[in-house]
Amino acid sequence: MGDYAKALGGKLRAIRQQQGLSLHGVEQKSGGRWKAVVVGSYERGDRAVTVQKLAELADFYGVPVAELLPEGRVPSGAEPATKVVINLERLQQLPAEKVGPLARYAATIQSQRGDYNGKVLSIRTEDLRSLAIIYDMSPGELTEQLIDWGVLPPEARPARED
Repeated sequence: MGDYAKALGGKLRAIRQQQGLSLHGVEQKSGGRWKAVVVGSYERGDRAVTVQKLAELADFYGVPVAELLPEGRVPSGAEPATKVVINLERLQQLPAEKVGPLARYAATIQSQRGDYNGKVLSIRTEDLRSLAIIYDMSPGELTEQLIDWGVLPPEARPARED
């Protein structure tokens, strides 16, 4: 395999290790869905990973797919997707009457992913759109509200075209 496969594998390994998982821990946490030998071969760059499998691994780890891709590989003319990373510690500090729907939504995603690190949670832009409907706001208004609450960092604000 080439340098790209090895760089991709390095990103996969780094994410797994950040979550405190061994290869066997991944197999256990996934209920056997992800075999240690397969994930290890992806991480070494010995085995090609399909786009579908990469998306499934990203979901399993609870990170955007872009986090797994090696640096400098955004196709020319394409803007990288804005990350929506919720600060769960800050969310827990806010009154339930303000953040109830968001807190329940985040708890559901954590449960589905088996991700209870309790610090941050990455969600898709589509999730933000759904939450905006719940809050009866536009996605932009909700983003601003979440930044004001300290749940999203100011960098989450979409770039404005002048």
